[in-house]
Amino acid sequence: MMSKRRNTVCSAALIAAASMALGMVIASQLDLAPASSAQTQTFTTPPMNSAPLDGPIDAGTFREIARTQTDMVVNIRVEAERPTDESGDFFGDDDDLFRRFFGPRGRQRPREAPSAGTGFVIDASGLILTNNHVVENATKIEIDFFGDDERDLYEARVLGRDQLTDSALLELVERPDWELPAATFGDSSQMASGDWVMAIGNPFGLGHTVTVGVISHIGRPFRSVPGRSQEMLQTDAAINPGNSGGPLLNIRGEVVGMNTAIVSDRQANVGVGFAVPINTVRDLLEELRGGKVTRGVIGVVIMPVPRDDYEQLGLMDADGALVQSVNPGGPAADAGIEPGDVIVAYDGEPVEDTRDVQSRVVATRPGTTVPLDIVRNGEPLTLDVTIGELDLEAEVRPATADAREETSEGFGITVRDLTPEVARRLRVPDDTEGAVVADVQRGGTAAAAGMQQGDIILRVNGAAVDSAAAATAELAAIESGRTAFLLVQRGETRVFLQVRKE
Repeated sequence: MMSKRRNTVCSAALIAAASMALGMVIASQLDLAPASSAQTQTFTTPPMNSAPLDGPIDAGTFREIARTQTDMVVNIRVEAERPTDESGDFFGDDDDLFRRFFGPRGRQRPREAPSAGTGFVIDASGLILTNNHVVENATKIEIDFFGDDERDLYEARVLGRDQLTDSALLELVERPDWELPAATFGDSSQMASGDWVMAIGNPFGLGHTVTVGVISHIGRPFRSVPGRSQEMLQTDAAINPGNSGGPLLNIRGEVVGMNTAIVSDRQANVGVGFAVPINTVRDLLEELRGGKVTRGVIGVVIMPVPRDDYEQLGLMDADGALVQSVNPGGPAADAGIEPGDVIVAYDGEPVEDTRDVQSRVVATRPGTTVPLDIVRNGEPLTLDVTIGELDLEAEVRPATADAREETSEGFGITVRDLTPEVARRLRVPDDTEGAVVADVQRGGTAAAAGMQQGDIILRVNGAAVDSAAAATAELAAIESGRTAFLLVQRGETRVFLQVRKE
Protein backbone atom coordinates (compact mmCIF):
# COMPACT_ATOMS: atom_id res chain seq x y z
CA MET A 1 0.00 0.00 0.00
CA MET A 2 2.87 2.38 0.94
CA SER A 3 4.68 1.52 -2.28
CA LYS A 4 1.55 2.22 -4.32
CA ARG A 5 1.13 5.65 -2.64
CA ARG A 6 4.74 6.50 -3.40
CA ASN A 7 4.27 5.57 -7.03
CA THR A 8 1.10 7.66 -7.19
CA VAL A 9 2.88 10.68 -5.69
CA CYS A 10 5.86 10.29 -7.99
CA SER A 11 3.59 9.97 -11.01
CA ALA A 12 1.70 13.07 -10.00
CA ALA A 13 4.97 14.98 -9.55
CA LEU A 14 6.23 13.88 -12.94
CA ILE A 15 2.96 14.86 -14.60
CA ALA A 16 3.06 18.26 -12.88
CA ALA A 17 6.66 18.85 -13.92
CA ALA A 18 5.92 17.80 -17.48
CA SER A 19 2.87 20.04 -17.58
CA MET A 20 4.91 22.97 -16.29
CA ALA A 21 7.63 22.39 -18.87
CA LEU A 22 5.05 22.09 -21.65
CA GLY A 23 3.33 25.22 -20.41
CA MET A 24 6.62 27.14 -20.43
CA VAL A 25 7.31 26.00 -24.01
CA ILE A 26 3.85 27.05 -25.16
CA ALA A 27 4.09 30.34 -23.28
CA SER A 28 7.50 31.07 -24.77
CA GLN A 29 6.17 30.42 -28.27
CA LEU A 30 3.31 32.86 -27.58
CA ASP A 31 5.65 35.35 -25.90
CA LEU A 32 3.74 34.84 -22.61
CA ALA A 33 6.65 33.66 -20.48
CA PRO A 34 7.27 35.74 -17.35
CA ALA A 35 10.19 38.13 -17.61
CA SER A 36 13.39 37.33 -15.78
CA SER A 37 14.28 39.34 -12.72
CA ALA A 38 16.62 41.42 -14.89
CA GLN A 39 13.76 42.21 -17.26
CA THR A 40 11.11 43.07 -14.70
CA GLN A 41 12.62 46.51 -14.19
CA THR A 42 10.89 48.32 -17.03
CA PHE A 43 11.86 51.84 -17.95
CA THR A 44 9.98 54.55 -19.77
CA THR A 45 11.39 57.93 -20.68
CA PRO A 46 10.44 60.30 -17.86
CA PRO A 47 7.68 62.74 -18.81
CA MET A 48 8.46 66.44 -18.81
CA ASN A 49 6.33 69.30 -17.59
CA SER A 50 5.92 71.91 -20.33
CA ALA A 51 3.46 74.09 -18.43
CA PRO A 52 4.44 77.78 -18.45
CA LEU A 53 6.75 78.88 -15.65
CA ASP A 54 4.86 81.49 -13.69
CA GLY A 55 3.82 82.40 -10.19
CA PRO A 56 5.49 84.38 -7.40
CA ILE A 57 8.84 83.62 -5.81
CA ASP A 58 8.96 84.12 -2.05
CA ALA A 59 11.22 83.42 0.88
CA GLY A 60 10.20 79.76 0.93
CA THR A 61 10.60 78.96 -2.77
CA PHE A 62 14.22 77.81 -2.79
CA ARG A 63 13.94 76.30 0.68
CA GLU A 64 11.12 74.07 -0.59
CA ILE A 65 13.10 73.05 -3.69
CA ALA A 66 16.08 72.09 -1.55
CA ARG A 67 13.86 70.16 0.89
CA THR A 68 12.01 68.15 -1.73
CA GLN A 69 14.70 67.59 -4.35
CA THR A 70 17.94 66.98 -2.46
CA ASP A 71 17.10 63.33 -1.74
CA MET A 72 17.24 62.34 -5.42
CA VAL A 73 20.74 63.82 -5.83
CA VAL A 74 23.64 61.42 -5.20
CA ASN A 75 27.36 61.71 -4.70
CA ILE A 76 29.41 59.54 -7.03
CA ARG A 77 32.77 58.15 -6.00
CA VAL A 78 34.92 56.81 -8.79
CA GLU A 79 38.18 54.96 -9.09
CA ALA A 80 39.47 55.36 -12.61
CA GLU A 81 42.53 55.12 -14.80
CA ARG A 82 43.93 58.63 -15.17
CA PRO A 83 46.78 59.54 -17.56
CA THR A 84 50.07 60.87 -16.28
CA ASP A 85 52.55 62.80 -18.40
CA GLU A 86 56.04 61.54 -19.02
CA SER A 87 58.28 63.72 -21.16
CA GLY A 88 59.18 62.23 -24.47
CA ASP A 89 60.23 63.33 -27.94
CA PHE A 90 57.49 63.77 -30.54
CA PHE A 91 59.17 61.38 -32.96
CA GLY A 92 61.01 59.24 -30.42
CA ASP A 93 64.48 59.82 -31.88
CA ASP A 94 67.47 62.15 -31.54
CA ASP A 95 67.09 64.08 -34.75
CA ASP A 96 68.10 67.64 -33.77
CA LEU A 97 66.32 69.14 -36.76
CA PHE A 98 62.99 67.70 -35.69
CA ARG A 99 63.56 68.53 -32.04
CA ARG A 100 64.00 72.10 -33.23
CA PHE A 101 60.84 71.86 -35.33
CA PHE A 102 58.62 70.20 -32.75
CA GLY A 103 58.39 70.35 -28.97
CA PRO A 104 58.18 67.30 -26.68
CA ARG A 105 54.96 65.36 -26.32
CA GLY A 106 54.02 63.51 -23.17
CA ARG A 107 53.36 59.77 -23.29
CA GLN A 108 50.33 58.67 -21.34
CA ARG A 109 50.55 56.02 -18.64
CA PRO A 110 47.49 55.07 -16.64
CA ARG A 111 47.29 55.20 -12.88
CA GLU A 112 44.50 54.57 -10.42
CA ALA A 113 43.08 57.78 -8.96
CA PRO A 114 39.93 58.51 -6.94
CA SER A 115 37.55 61.29 -7.93
CA ALA A 116 34.10 62.51 -7.04
CA GLY A 117 31.12 63.89 -8.87
CA THR A 118 27.37 64.18 -8.69
CA GLY A 119 24.38 62.47 -10.27
CA PHE A 120 20.61 62.25 -9.86
CA VAL A 121 18.13 59.38 -9.84
CA ILE A 122 15.76 59.39 -12.82
CA ASP A 123 13.96 56.10 -12.17
CA ALA A 124 13.10 54.20 -9.00
CA SER A 125 14.58 51.04 -10.52
CA GLY A 126 18.02 52.52 -9.85
CA LEU A 127 18.94 54.52 -12.96
CA ILE A 128 21.18 57.56 -12.39
CA LEU A 129 22.26 60.33 -14.77
CA THR A 130 25.67 61.96 -14.53
CA ASN A 131 28.42 63.38 -16.73
CA ASN A 132 30.48 61.15 -18.98
CA HIS A 133 33.68 62.74 -17.72
CA VAL A 134 32.79 61.75 -14.15
CA VAL A 135 32.78 58.01 -14.93
CA GLU A 136 35.00 57.80 -18.01
CA ASN A 137 37.66 55.06 -17.61
CA ALA A 138 36.07 54.07 -14.29
CA THR A 139 37.21 50.82 -12.73
CA LYS A 140 34.86 51.19 -9.75
CA ILE A 141 31.76 53.35 -9.18
CA GLU A 142 30.05 53.81 -5.82
CA ILE A 143 26.94 55.82 -4.98
CA ASP A 144 26.38 57.73 -1.74
CA PHE A 145 22.79 58.78 -1.02
CA PHE A 146 21.82 61.92 0.88
CA GLY A 147 21.33 61.31 4.59
CA ASP A 148 23.14 57.95 4.60
CA ASP A 149 26.19 57.21 6.65
CA GLU A 150 29.15 58.03 4.41
CA ARG A 151 30.22 54.41 4.75
CA ASP A 152 26.97 53.21 3.14
CA LEU A 153 27.99 53.00 -0.49
CA TYR A 154 26.25 51.15 -3.31
CA GLU A 155 28.02 49.83 -6.38
CA ALA A 156 26.89 51.00 -9.82
CA ARG A 157 27.81 50.27 -13.41
CA VAL A 158 27.74 52.27 -16.64
CA LEU A 159 24.94 51.39 -19.06
CA GLY A 160 25.87 53.95 -21.73
CA ARG A 161 27.98 57.06 -22.29
CA ASP A 162 27.95 59.94 -24.76
CA GLN A 163 30.90 62.29 -25.16
CA LEU A 164 29.12 64.96 -27.19
CA THR A 165 26.52 65.72 -24.51
CA ASP A 166 28.92 64.63 -21.74
CA SER A 167 26.24 62.36 -20.35
CA ALA A 168 26.26 58.87 -18.86
CA LEU A 169 23.53 56.59 -17.57
CA LEU A 170 24.35 54.42 -14.55
CA GLU A 171 22.52 51.48 -13.01
CA LEU A 172 22.77 50.43 -9.38
CA VAL A 173 24.23 46.95 -8.98
CA GLU A 174 23.45 47.10 -5.26
CA ARG A 175 20.30 48.88 -4.10
CA PRO A 176 19.21 50.26 -0.74
CA ASP A 177 16.16 48.65 0.88
CA TRP A 178 14.02 51.78 0.59
CA GLU A 179 12.22 53.31 -2.35
CA LEU A 180 14.42 55.60 -4.39
CA PRO A 181 13.19 59.16 -5.01
CA ALA A 182 13.36 60.14 -8.70
CA ALA A 183 13.76 63.49 -10.41
CA THR A 184 10.95 65.19 -12.27
CA PHE A 185 11.81 66.70 -15.64
CA GLY A 186 11.01 70.22 -16.75
CA ASP A 187 11.16 71.58 -20.28
CA SER A 188 14.57 73.14 -20.93
CA SER A 189 13.29 74.77 -24.12
CA GLN A 190 11.20 77.08 -21.91
CA MET A 191 14.21 78.53 -20.14
CA ALA A 192 15.23 82.10 -20.91
CA SER A 193 17.89 84.52 -19.75
CA GLY A 194 16.99 85.79 -16.29
CA ASP A 195 15.09 82.69 -15.11
CA TRP A 196 15.88 81.57 -11.57
CA VAL A 197 17.63 78.18 -11.19
CA MET A 198 19.15 76.09 -8.41
CA ALA A 199 22.12 73.72 -8.65
CA ILE A 200 22.58 70.80 -6.25
CA GLY A 201 25.87 68.96 -6.12
CA ASN A 202 28.99 67.84 -4.34
CA PRO A 203 31.46 70.74 -4.71
CA PHE A 204 35.01 69.98 -3.61
CA GLY A 205 33.72 66.75 -2.03
CA LEU A 206 31.81 68.67 0.64
CA GLY A 207 28.60 66.71 0.17
CA HIS A 208 25.15 67.93 -0.85
CA THR A 209 25.24 71.69 -1.42
CA VAL A 210 22.73 74.04 -3.05
CA THR A 211 23.50 77.23 -4.98
CA VAL A 212 21.10 79.66 -6.62
CA GLY A 213 21.43 81.92 -9.66
CA VAL A 214 19.84 82.70 -12.99
CA ILE A 215 20.10 81.54 -16.57
CA SER A 216 22.68 83.84 -18.15
CA HIS A 217 22.28 82.65 -21.74
CA ILE A 218 20.61 79.85 -23.69
CA GLY A 219 22.06 78.00 -26.66
CA ARG A 220 25.65 78.83 -25.74
CA PRO A 221 27.97 76.68 -27.91
CA PHE A 222 30.48 74.75 -25.80
CA ARG A 223 33.16 72.53 -27.34
CA SER A 224 32.80 69.18 -25.62
CA VAL A 225 34.96 67.20 -28.06
CA PRO A 226 37.51 68.47 -30.61
CA GLY A 227 35.79 69.97 -33.62
CA ARG A 228 32.27 69.64 -32.23
CA SER A 229 30.18 71.72 -29.89
CA GLN A 230 27.03 71.26 -27.84
CA GLU A 231 24.55 74.03 -27.10
CA MET A 232 24.41 74.67 -23.35
CA LEU A 233 22.47 76.58 -20.74
CA GLN A 234 24.81 79.16 -19.21
CA THR A 235 24.21 80.04 -15.55
CA ASP A 236 25.77 82.02 -12.73
CA ALA A 237 24.55 79.52 -10.12
CA ALA A 238 27.83 78.41 -8.55
CA ILE A 239 29.20 75.24 -10.17
CA ASN A 240 32.53 73.97 -8.85
CA PRO A 241 34.63 70.81 -9.23
CA GLY A 242 32.49 68.01 -7.83
CA ASN A 243 29.23 69.54 -9.07
CA SER A 244 29.64 67.80 -12.43
CA GLY A 245 26.63 65.65 -13.27
CA GLY A 246 24.29 67.30 -10.79
CA PRO A 247 20.88 68.75 -11.67
CA LEU A 248 20.01 72.33 -12.55
CA LEU A 249 16.44 72.94 -11.35
CA ASN A 250 13.77 75.47 -12.27
CA ILE A 251 11.57 77.20 -9.67
CA ARG A 252 9.20 74.21 -9.62
CA GLY A 253 12.08 71.93 -8.62
CA GLU A 254 12.15 70.22 -12.02
CA VAL A 255 15.42 69.27 -13.74
CA VAL A 256 16.10 71.51 -16.74
CA GLY A 257 19.83 70.84 -17.11
CA MET A 258 22.76 68.68 -16.06
CA ASN A 259 25.68 70.72 -14.70
CA THR A 260 28.79 70.04 -16.73
CA ALA A 261 31.53 72.67 -16.86
CA ILE A 262 32.81 76.07 -15.83
CA VAL A 263 34.93 78.70 -17.53
CA SER A 264 37.53 79.98 -15.10
CA ASP A 265 41.20 80.82 -14.81
CA ARG A 266 41.36 78.78 -11.64
CA GLN A 267 39.71 75.65 -10.22
CA ALA A 268 36.71 77.54 -8.87
CA ASN A 269 33.49 79.18 -9.97
CA VAL A 270 33.52 82.76 -11.29
CA GLY A 271 29.88 82.89 -12.34
CA VAL A 272 30.19 81.23 -15.76
CA GLY A 273 28.88 77.68 -15.63
CA PHE A 274 27.29 75.40 -18.21
CA ALA A 275 24.58 72.75 -18.08
CA VAL A 276 23.44 70.38 -20.83
CA PRO A 277 19.75 71.08 -21.55
CA ILE A 278 17.75 68.18 -20.11
CA ASN A 279 15.65 67.90 -23.28
CA THR A 280 18.84 66.97 -25.14
CA VAL A 281 19.75 64.25 -22.65
CA ARG A 282 16.17 63.02 -22.32
CA ASP A 283 16.05 62.34 -26.06
CA LEU A 284 19.09 60.05 -25.68
CA LEU A 285 17.95 58.02 -22.67
CA GLU A 286 16.72 54.98 -24.60
CA GLU A 287 19.97 54.82 -26.56
CA LEU A 288 22.06 55.34 -23.42
CA ARG A 289 20.16 52.53 -21.72
CA GLY A 290 20.90 50.34 -24.72
CA GLY A 291 24.59 51.14 -24.42
CA LYS A 292 25.14 53.10 -27.60
CA VAL A 293 24.18 56.50 -29.02
CA THR A 294 24.05 56.44 -32.82
CA ARG A 295 24.68 59.60 -34.85
CA GLY A 296 25.48 60.47 -38.42
CA VAL A 297 28.80 61.64 -39.83
CA ILE A 298 30.10 62.58 -43.29
CA GLY A 299 33.83 62.75 -42.52
CA VAL A 300 34.76 66.40 -42.96
CA VAL A 301 36.20 69.17 -40.84
CA ILE A 302 34.36 72.43 -41.52
CA MET A 303 34.93 76.05 -40.61
CA PRO A 304 33.00 79.31 -41.00
CA VAL A 305 32.90 81.12 -44.31
CA PRO A 306 34.98 84.32 -43.95
CA ARG A 307 32.71 87.33 -43.54
CA ASP A 308 34.91 89.66 -45.57
CA ASP A 309 36.36 87.39 -48.24
CA TYR A 310 33.47 85.13 -49.21
CA GLU A 311 33.55 86.56 -52.75
CA GLN A 312 36.90 84.86 -53.32
CA LEU A 313 35.12 81.54 -52.84
CA GLY A 314 32.51 82.42 -55.45
CA LEU A 315 29.70 83.02 -52.95
CA MET A 316 26.97 85.64 -52.89
CA ASP A 317 27.01 85.86 -49.08
CA ALA A 318 28.80 84.40 -46.07
CA ASP A 319 26.27 81.63 -45.36
CA GLY A 320 27.40 78.01 -45.49
CA ALA A 321 30.27 75.92 -44.15
CA LEU A 322 33.74 75.79 -45.67
CA VAL A 323 35.27 72.30 -45.93
CA GLN A 324 38.66 72.38 -44.26
CA SER A 325 39.60 68.73 -44.72
CA VAL A 326 38.07 65.46 -45.90
CA ASN A 327 38.75 62.17 -44.15
CA PRO A 328 40.22 59.64 -46.59
CA GLY A 329 37.80 56.81 -47.25
CA GLY A 330 34.92 58.57 -45.48
CA PRO A 331 31.42 59.26 -46.84
CA ALA A 332 32.31 62.77 -48.04
CA ALA A 333 35.45 61.52 -49.81
CA ASP A 334 33.43 58.75 -51.48
CA ALA A 335 30.92 61.37 -52.66
CA GLY A 336 33.66 63.53 -54.20
CA ILE A 337 33.74 66.41 -51.71
CA GLU A 338 37.10 68.23 -51.64
CA PRO A 339 38.87 70.68 -49.29
CA GLY A 340 37.82 74.21 -50.21
CA ASP A 341 34.25 73.24 -51.13
CA VAL A 342 31.51 75.27 -49.44
CA ILE A 343 28.40 73.42 -48.26
CA VAL A 344 25.43 75.72 -48.89
CA ALA A 345 22.46 73.32 -48.58
CA TYR A 346 21.75 69.99 -46.84
CA ASP A 347 18.99 67.76 -48.17
CA GLY A 348 17.61 70.68 -50.15
CA GLU A 349 17.50 73.11 -47.21
CA PRO A 350 19.93 76.09 -47.06
CA VAL A 351 22.46 75.99 -44.22
CA GLU A 352 23.55 79.03 -42.24
CA ASP A 353 26.83 78.01 -40.65
CA THR A 354 28.98 75.16 -39.36
CA ARG A 355 26.74 74.43 -36.38
CA ASP A 356 23.76 74.15 -38.70
CA VAL A 357 25.55 71.55 -40.83
CA GLN A 358 26.81 69.58 -37.84
CA SER A 359 23.42 69.43 -36.12
CA ARG A 360 21.71 68.19 -39.28
CA VAL A 361 24.32 65.54 -40.02
CA VAL A 362 24.41 64.07 -36.51
CA ALA A 363 20.59 63.93 -36.48
CA THR A 364 20.51 61.90 -39.72
CA ARG A 365 20.32 58.13 -39.41
CA PRO A 366 23.46 56.36 -40.73
CA GLY A 367 22.89 54.76 -44.12
CA THR A 368 20.67 57.58 -45.36
CA THR A 369 21.67 59.16 -48.68
CA VAL A 370 21.43 62.96 -48.60
CA PRO A 371 22.09 65.50 -51.39
CA LEU A 372 24.60 68.23 -50.51
CA ASP A 373 24.66 71.44 -52.51
CA ILE A 374 28.19 72.84 -52.66
CA VAL A 375 30.09 75.63 -54.36
CA ARG A 376 33.49 74.70 -55.78
CA ASN A 377 35.60 77.46 -57.31
CA GLY A 378 32.45 79.49 -57.83
CA GLU A 379 30.55 76.64 -59.55
CA PRO A 380 27.46 75.04 -57.93
CA LEU A 381 27.40 71.24 -57.62
CA THR A 382 25.10 68.70 -55.99
CA LEU A 383 26.70 65.56 -54.55
CA ASP A 384 24.91 62.62 -52.90
CA VAL A 385 26.46 61.57 -49.59
CA THR A 386 25.59 58.35 -47.78
CA ILE A 387 25.73 59.18 -44.07
CA GLY A 388 28.16 57.14 -41.99
CA GLU A 389 28.10 56.37 -38.28
CA LEU A 390 29.86 58.79 -35.96
CA ASP A 391 32.57 57.39 -33.69
CA LEU A 392 33.38 60.22 -31.30
CA GLU A 393 36.15 58.38 -29.49
CA ALA A 394 37.98 57.80 -32.77
CA GLU A 395 37.73 61.51 -33.56
CA VAL A 396 39.47 62.63 -30.39
CA ARG A 397 43.11 63.33 -31.15
CA PRO A 398 45.91 64.17 -28.70
CA ALA A 399 46.84 67.83 -28.35
CA THR A 400 49.80 69.03 -30.35
CA ALA A 401 52.99 70.20 -28.70
CA ASP A 402 53.75 73.86 -28.02
CA ALA A 403 55.89 75.58 -30.63
CA ARG A 404 58.84 77.96 -30.50
CA GLU A 405 57.93 81.60 -30.98
CA GLU A 406 59.53 82.28 -34.34
CA THR A 407 57.65 84.47 -36.77
CA SER A 408 57.41 85.17 -40.46
CA GLU A 409 55.94 88.48 -41.46
CA GLY A 410 52.16 88.71 -41.41
CA PHE A 411 51.20 85.10 -40.64
CA GLY A 412 53.28 83.96 -37.68
CA ILE A 413 54.87 80.94 -39.34
CA THR A 414 58.32 79.82 -40.45
CA VAL A 415 58.56 77.50 -43.44
CA ARG A 416 61.40 75.38 -44.78
CA ASP A 417 62.00 73.22 -47.82
CA LEU A 418 60.43 69.77 -47.75
CA THR A 419 63.27 67.28 -48.09
CA PRO A 420 62.76 63.54 -48.70
CA GLU A 421 63.97 62.84 -45.16
CA VAL A 422 61.49 65.29 -43.65
CA ALA A 423 58.69 63.86 -45.82
CA ARG A 424 59.54 60.37 -44.59
CA ARG A 425 59.44 61.41 -40.97
CA LEU A 426 56.17 63.27 -41.49
CA ARG A 427 54.77 60.16 -43.18
CA VAL A 428 53.47 61.93 -46.26
CA PRO A 429 53.46 60.55 -49.82
CA ASP A 430 56.90 60.46 -51.43
CA ASP A 431 55.87 62.69 -54.34
CA THR A 432 54.58 65.50 -52.08
CA GLU A 433 55.89 68.95 -53.03
CA GLY A 434 55.53 72.01 -50.84
CA ALA A 435 56.93 73.88 -47.86
CA VAL A 436 56.95 72.38 -44.37
CA VAL A 437 55.81 74.58 -41.47
CA ALA A 438 58.71 74.53 -39.02
CA ASP A 439 57.29 76.90 -36.38
CA VAL A 440 53.93 78.44 -35.55
CA GLN A 441 53.81 81.56 -33.41
CA ARG A 442 51.59 81.21 -30.36
CA GLY A 443 48.76 83.71 -30.62
CA GLY A 444 49.41 84.39 -34.29
CA THR A 445 46.85 84.26 -37.07
CA ALA A 446 48.15 80.92 -38.38
CA ALA A 447 47.82 79.33 -34.95
CA ALA A 448 44.30 80.74 -34.61
CA ALA A 449 43.42 79.19 -37.97
CA GLY A 450 44.55 75.76 -36.79
CA MET A 451 47.90 75.51 -38.55
CA GLN A 452 50.28 73.01 -36.95
CA GLN A 453 53.98 72.32 -37.00
CA GLY A 454 54.63 69.70 -39.64
CA ASP A 455 51.88 70.89 -41.97
CA ILE A 456 53.05 71.03 -45.56
CA ILE A 457 51.77 73.98 -47.59
CA LEU A 458 50.80 72.74 -51.06
CA ARG A 459 48.86 75.71 -52.44
CA VAL A 460 48.44 79.39 -51.57
CA ASN A 461 45.26 80.94 -52.99
CA GLY A 462 45.14 78.17 -55.57
CA ALA A 463 48.79 78.53 -56.67
CA ALA A 464 50.94 75.41 -56.23
CA VAL A 465 54.17 75.87 -54.24
CA ASP A 466 57.13 73.48 -54.35
CA SER A 467 59.55 75.13 -51.94
CA ALA A 468 59.82 77.45 -48.97
CA ALA A 469 60.83 80.30 -51.29
CA ALA A 470 57.76 79.79 -53.46
CA ALA A 471 55.44 79.68 -50.45
CA THR A 472 57.03 82.79 -48.96
CA ALA A 473 56.67 84.67 -52.24
CA GLU A 474 52.98 83.82 -52.56
CA LEU A 475 52.30 84.78 -48.95
CA ALA A 476 54.20 88.04 -49.33
CA ALA A 477 52.01 89.02 -52.30
CA ILE A 478 48.88 89.02 -50.10
CA GLU A 479 47.85 92.41 -48.71
CA SER A 480 47.59 93.00 -44.96
CA GLY A 481 44.09 92.36 -43.72
CA ARG A 482 43.32 89.92 -46.52
CA THR A 483 42.94 86.14 -46.24
CA ALA A 484 45.24 83.44 -47.54
CA PHE A 485 43.49 80.21 -48.50
CA LEU A 486 45.97 77.41 -47.91
CA LEU A 487 45.80 73.77 -48.92
CA VAL A 488 48.11 71.78 -46.65
CA GLN A 489 49.07 68.14 -46.27
CA ARG A 490 48.82 66.81 -42.70
CA GLY A 491 49.94 63.20 -42.59
CA GLU A 492 47.67 61.35 -45.01
CA THR A 493 45.01 64.07 -44.95
CA ARG A 494 44.67 67.29 -46.92
CA VAL A 495 43.39 70.28 -44.95
CA PHE A 496 42.02 73.60 -46.19
CA LEU A 497 42.91 76.59 -43.97
CA GLN A 498 42.09 80.28 -44.11
CA VAL A 499 44.68 82.57 -42.49
CA ARG A 500 44.32 86.33 -42.27
CA LYS A 501 47.46 88.37 -42.83
CA GLU A 502 48.18 90.89 -40.10
